[in-house]
Amino acid sequence: MKKYLLSFALAFISLTAFAQTDYEKIMTDKIAKIQAARTPEEIQTLSNDFQRIGSKESAQWLPQYYAAFSQIQKGRLMMRNGNMQELDGIAEQAEKYLAMAQNLAGADNAEIHLLKKMAYSLRMMVNPQQRFMTDGARASEELTVAEKLDPSNPRIALIKAEDTYFTPEQYGGSKTKGVEMFKAALTQFNNYKPKSALDPNWGKSEAEYFISLSEKGQ
Repeated sequence: MKKYLLSFALAFISLTAFAQTDYEKIMTDKIAKIQAARTPEEIQTLSNDFQRIGSKESAQWLPQYYAAFSQIQKGRLMMRNGNMQELDGIAEQAEKYLAMAQNLAGADNAEIHLLKKMAYSLRMMVNPQQRFMTDGARASEELTVAEKLDPSNPRIALIKAEDTYFTPEQYGGSKTKGVEMFKAALTQFNNYKPKSALDPNWGKSEAEYFISLSEKGQ
């Protein structure tokens, strides 16, 4: 009987380890594809994939986080192409996934608060003048919370640099100051280690891109 129980326990551990390895493999593959995606449709497909993974791995917060991140990346791509009409709906989807992620990870997760900031920023860009005091203020609050929770997080430094770089000078922005902030963010990226292979690790290439633009005089 003892032998049977031991064999059953070992088999259960083996199956659990296999399932975890399979989960990590799928997640690693999908995460890599976010940065490679070039169209809103490709990014939407990835968001759907992460959401399905999250439905199966109901105890894991990262699939819902990446489903939200994919939505935000989709919105930022559309914004760069001048398509503002769908940003509210995209932000709403991101916020839905972030609520699920926060229920699993807890309220003190800086990465989730940073994505909340980015979702509010998307909403603000639909009509910056009208929404600066509402969605803009909420974005600022979420960024402040994220920074208090994880002050050495390079993604927080990256988004602050981005805000400074793209804000017009008459409203306190500066491309020159933004570039310096991108350099500081890059230093943080070089010293920062994610908690696991699946934890958020995006943003370094963006900091490098803006620094390279400044070095080319653009």
